[in-house]
Amino acid sequence: MSLPDLKPAASAAKRPRVLVVANQKGGVGKTTTAINLGTALAAVGEPTLVIDLDPQGNASTGLGVPQADRKLSTYDVLMGEANIEEAVLPTKIPRLSIVPATVDLSGAELELIDVDRRNFRLKDAIEHYSVHGASAFSYVLIDCPPSLTLLTVNAMAAADAVVVPLQCEFFALEGLSQLLKTIERVRGALNPSLEIQGIILTMFDKRNNLSDQVAADVREHLGDKVYRTVIPRNVRISEAPSHGLPALVYDLRCPGSQAYIKLAGELIQRERARIAA
Repeated sequence: MSLPDLKPAASAAKRPRVLVVANQKGGVGKTTTAINLGTALAAVGEPTLVIDLDPQGNASTGLGVPQADRKLSTYDVLMGEANIEEAVLPTKIPRLSIVPATVDLSGAELELIDVDRRNFRLKDAIEHYSVHGASAFSYVLIDCPPSLTLLTVNAMAAADAVVVPLQCEFFALEGLSQLLKTIERVRGALNPSLEIQGIILTMFDKRNNLSDQVAADVREHLGDKVYRTVIPRNVRISEAPSHGLPALVYDLRCPGSQAYIKLAGELIQRERARIAA
């Protein structure tokens, strides 16, 4: 892959920066963002780990990990049957790894009801991975299911910040309002330091006046929290997962891939600014 030369941001700590990619609404490009943002970060020199916390396992499939290779998964990590270092798998992308998901994850919520620290199972696993020196990652991206479940709560309890993909459509602001309330509740009860890293406008269609209006409304309400980069509606992005590849590998030159490269650069710049502040 030939990508822009972006130097990695200086590391503020040994622990990787943990970002949860979340939205309670489905079909907004959440998994697509986790896959392609992770690929772009890895490609510009930031070793990245994707944690697939969605029972559908779409991030795992989209990064080319077949079911047969998912011997250990996020289910095993949450249940305490494996450490992250045992479950992590390399992908076809240099510097990009994944902890895959299996359908077993769909039963984790019920199985964790009576387990100690049930809201912090993922946080504890990530902390163990970092403290024992096994983590060589700059970023951890957690892909969540499109609902507020114990899995999503675990992700937000473990995260430093939330990255929110937001589809440019009529009900976008209503869904965003619900998500912001969820983040506030998690911040108040479980993770006081949780913040919003940024909001990504996805599936932007420049031929549609509604996309422009939604983008303008979101920027008016949330200002600098909204990334300047927008992700266009692009058929090559939709095709890539069926080939087990990120869009950046499937077609680097397509508008969607180029947008994710720009988004990675913008995210790194925000992290640099945070560290310098």
